[in-house]
Amino acid sequence: MKESNYAHYDELPLFLNAETVAKLLGIGQASAYELMHEKDFPTIRIGKRLVVPKDKFLIWVDEHTKGGKK
Repeated sequence: MKESNYAHYDELPLFLNAETVAKLLGIGQASAYELMHEKDFPTIRIGKRLVVPKDKFLIWVDEHTKGGKK
């Protein structure tokens, strides 16, 4: 399992790339890329790159966690 080097959400960068998303979720980078192409995943395209705003990522995690809002 991939491990995150971040101890607190405040340490995360403003925009997350696939590598950071993978580490945070404990998944492989290929799975993170697949997730980032899902319709409901909050990505922003900057040129050819896909990035995820930190605040939108945290909301997405909350909404997709058992007991989270839907």
